Parts: sequence; structure tokens; C-alpha cells
Amino acid sequence: MDLEETFDDGHGHLALGELDEAVDKYRECVEADPQFFDGWHALGMALMKLGRYPEAIAAGERAVELRPNDQLGWSSLSLFYVRNDQIKEAEAAGAKARILSWGGKVVKEDGSRPLDELIK
Repeated sequence: MDLEETFDDGHGHLALGELDEAVDKYRECVEADPQFFDGWHALGMALMKLGRYPEAIAAGERAVELRPNDQLGWSSLSLFYVRNDQIKEAEAAGAKARILSWGGKVVKEDGSRPLDELIK
């Protein structure tokens, strides 16, 4: 079974409320391709629905590491932090999502981080 089929199977399980099975499929995806943003994001969402917040956070952090300028990734990570009562971290992730929604960047084309420049 290829990556897309496995990913689609995960969605099927998720749609049926079979969250553990969805997690298994999404894990297969990210094990097969550790650079698969959508797999990490979906894994985080399924883990959150199961109440496995620390694992969801780890998956969400990997997703935004892969795509630091992805608004959905940061919004989801913020939600994972909220569910785990990590409000400071949730606010920081939410701020990055807002910056991206305004057309800003978390990471510039050259790889530098504009927010780090503001914090110095």
C-alpha cells in the first residue's frame, strides 16, 4: 500500500470514529515518510481527539518544523497546547498563526526567523 492509500485509510477510520486505527495509519505514514507534513498534522489531530495531548503536541511540533509558515499547523499546535493546559505555549503558537494569517512569515526565505529579530 502506498503512502496516499495509507493516509486515505486513516481518514476513513477517522470518519468512522475509529480513532486508534486512524492513529495507527497516520503513524505508518510518518514512519514511511518523516517529511510528510499532512501525516504529522493528521496524527496530531487524531491524538488530540483521543486525549493524548503530549503526543499530539509532539506531532504538531514536527509538523510546524517541516512547514514553519503553515497557518493551520500553528493553529492546531496552539489547540493541542490549550488542551494540555500549556497556555503560554498556546498563546505563542497562536501568535504565529495570526502573523501568518496577516501575510507575514515565521521563517524567511533565507531561513532566518523574523520573530527572533523582534525579541532580541
